[in-house]
Amino acid sequence: MAVQSQAQAQVEAPSAPRRKPFYKLLYAQVLVAILLGFLLGWLAPDIAESAWVKALGDGFIKLIKMAIAPIIFCTVVSGIAHIEDASKVGRVGIKSLVYFEIVSTLALVIGLLVANLVRPGDGFTGGGDAAAVAAFAERAAHQSTVEFILHIIPDSLVGAFAEGEILQVLLISILFGFAVMVLGERGRTVRTLIDDLGHAFFGVIAVIMKAAPVGAFGAMAYTIGKYGPEALGNLAGLIATFYATAAIFIFLVLGLIARAAGFSIFRFLAYIRDEILIVLGTSSSESALPQLMEKLERLGCSKSVVGLVVPTGYSFNLDGTNIYLTLATLFIAQALGVELTLQEQAIILGVAMLTSKGASGVTGAGFVTLAATLAVVSPALVPGMAIVLGIDKFMSECRAVTNFIGNGVATIIVSAWEGELDRAKLARGLSRRVDASDVETAVTTG
Repeated sequence: MAVQSQAQAQVEAPSAPRRKPFYKLLYAQVLVAILLGFLLGWLAPDIAESAWVKALGDGFIKLIKMAIAPIIFCTVVSGIAHIEDASKVGRVGIKSLVYFEIVSTLALVIGLLVANLVRPGDGFTGGGDAAAVAAFAERAAHQSTVEFILHIIPDSLVGAFAEGEILQVLLISILFGFAVMVLGERGRTVRTLIDDLGHAFFGVIAVIMKAAPVGAFGAMAYTIGKYGPEALGNLAGLIATFYATAAIFIFLVLGLIARAAGFSIFRFLAYIRDEILIVLGTSSSESALPQLMEKLERLGCSKSVVGLVVPTGYSFNLDGTNIYLTLATLFIAQALGVELTLQEQAIILGVAMLTSKGASGVTGAGFVTLAATLAVVSPALVPGMAIVLGIDKFMSECRAVTNFIGNGVATIIVSAWEGELDRAKLARGLSRRVDASDVETAVTTG
């Protein structure tokens, strides 16, 4: 009887989840793919520059972007429709913007301080193709703050989804969410439908994520094949300074903010390591946006806060871009032998704070905002953009990763401010590893 009872207890006891083999973990597959892509671009640049290799990276990003708009719509509408206090949406928005501006300003200041201390542009004797900068400068000149604000309002409801404009979709989602909330009990069917659609689209992302290693391989191979490792060597000082500055910002600034909120930045980075590698491999923070939203919900952040803060942060909380703007501006000035006064550097802070918002959603946004910043500070510095044009692709990877991490931390902070952060789920989530390719399991069971 004792043996039978013991056997029955073993059957009834829930089995502990078995850990995946290392080679089945998404972050391991992506890391190997990035290394293989680097080797292909270095050893066989002719093959790496082919349209088919480039299409691997571009295709993966397009697949992700295809589902971003409906996921944001479902998440935001569901979050708003389930709350009872309508003023909460405005409260979350104001708190988010306040946090974004404070942290963005810190990123700009850190970039300025490091550029003045290290002075990576002193003694630079290289050059570049000034003609290649003209297109970026022209696009920056046509991007004003007023146009940016008006652009948030879509020409049509369908157009916002068709073009994948995040802020336009966010605006539509907020309005629709309020409309469903006002319906009250009559809107229950719509809320249920939106919730089910959201689960379905996260399932789509889970399927797409299986191709993440292929996308990272293609993007890295094409980048190295096109620009070559020598591009890294020519301006290694600036690249190293930028990556070091971004690391200081992440581990010092964001680390202290995370500690004040009661969690470890190191554990959080381990929690989203799969997404970080995907962003690094594809140079696009949008490639991991849906997974970040889903993981933040699993970490204890409320759906309404996640739905509002993450999409807004992709346009207003660009920490990596802000560091790049001030650091690259001073590098160019130093390389051209132009000494900027403290007053001119203060102007850089104000201008960069505006231009970093105005060019969001534009292809090559980091370089466009740099052109806009230089044009306002000193038009004589604009031709100097040719110096950093060749390595901008390598720096965009660090910009994207820093922006991505910053938005994740911001969401947890705002959730804590709102009293909608489940501390128990936060502790459990950060104490264990979650593979991004398992997102469909988490959605259906949690």
